[in-house]
Amino acid sequence: MSEEKKKSEQLKEKLFASKKNAVYRMNCDELKACDEFAEDYKKFLDNAKTEREAVEATLNILKEKGFKEYKIGSGLKAGDKIYQNNRGKAIICAIIGSEPIETGVRLCAAHIDSPRLDMKQNPLYEDCEMAFFKTHYYGGIKKYQWTAIPLSLHGIIIKSDGSKVTVKIGEDENDPVFCVNDLLPHLATEQSKRTLSEGIKGEELNIVIGSRPFKFEDDEISDAVKLNILNILYEKYGITESDFISAELEAVPAFKAKDIGFDRSMIGSYGHDDRVCAYTALKATVDIDEIPKHTVVTVLTDKEETGSDGNTGLCSSYLKYFIEDIAEEFGKSGRAVMTASQCLSADVNAAFDPNFAGVYERNNCSYINKGVCVTKYTGARGKSGTSDASAEFVGTVRNLLDSENVIWQTGELGKVDMGGGGTVAAYIANLNIDTIDVGVPVLSMHAPFEVVSKIDTYMAYRAFSVFIKS
Repeated sequence: MSEEKKKSEQLKEKLFASKKNAVYRMNCDELKACDEFAEDYKKFLDNAKTEREAVEATLNILKEKGFKEYKIGSGLKAGDKIYQNNRGKAIICAIIGSEPIETGVRLCAAHIDSPRLDMKQNPLYEDCEMAFFKTHYYGGIKKYQWTAIPLSLHGIIIKSDGSKVTVKIGEDENDPVFCVNDLLPHLATEQSKRTLSEGIKGEELNIVIGSRPFKFEDDEISDAVKLNILNILYEKYGITESDFISAELEAVPAFKAKDIGFDRSMIGSYGHDDRVCAYTALKATVDIDEIPKHTVVTVLTDKEETGSDGNTGLCSSYLKYFIEDIAEEFGKSGRAVMTASQCLSADVNAAFDPNFAGVYERNNCSYINKGVCVTKYTGARGKSGTSDASAEFVGTVRNLLDSENVIWQTGELGKVDMGGGGTVAAYIANLNIDTIDVGVPVLSMHAPFEVVSKIDTYMAYRAFSVFIKS
């Protein structure tokens, strides 16, 4: 009987897909590597809370690794490391491979924008001797999650003379922070009758920025608190109220990336979606220590959370133009290069949460600590808005990951009729490039404080590394 059971277990191991926790499949040195990798990632998160800051942080990493700004027509050769900065809000980097460019590129694409609160163009107002900023939320958020938490203010202001002021307030220990107030439970009887999605309305996401009126001798004037705030801003930045019209100011959570759990196995932070994939793809690219076989292209893009429109989103042609420009350097057609190319659309998936198990389909969702997630298709309900990778390309990716001992799993974004979501995969696939989503499972996705596993993060890095070297 015991022998039969043993044979059954052997057959089960041979025929069943492995669903073991990655901890049981890794040695102590590999687990240590996961923890060490997480430390630099946390620093990146703290320094790159907006798409502009992510570009700046990326530029610093690229320059340290010898990447040079690409000028069209400058000539390229195998081993050249180049980058192109798209308006300070998206960036592409590449390493020219040893194989002819017409054999295609190995492309990784992630986004560096995250849900947040944007200031309106005329944001500053006073009400009952309190000063506020009016906001318009960016991306899919649960609005109630953005109340009663410390917020920092990031962005730029273009003044009337054309000069640029960079703003970053609330990150230093000595900085003030800001917040959106919520109603106390004692008076929230009517508010509690609202649906959860309407618990806080968009026009109630007003950020408190001050309460002390301007005082000059014994003068008492209207809008004195607003005047005091504007006077502070004028003295510090030289700006007036009209300068807000040409500003991009974003409110994001002021807290830092931190380890989660007694075992420190996870990382909690704002912006894992999608900087966890942006950082791992970038790190895989810059860590290449020899000339790759195929040309490697990594793009960190903007605007994914609002549909990828605009000239810094991947509905724009800037990625297509970049590949075409490289192809022309070698006298080849950009169209032919893209047709021969392969892409990992580096974006996160929803990790199974046992507290909300009813929205997940357990056999087809991703789990914390089971490795990087390969997502064949995304979309909503009837696969709307997805590229749906071919079986052939899925086979290529799974065999590559298995051959390099990368721990991975598959996943979908919840039950079929529950909703779903999209990534940039469809826009790259529309260029006739074989594309599939590969990324890190995330808990509390789109919340001000998201959670990922250190193991899954490291396995994403390994997946992108073996792909771009293939």
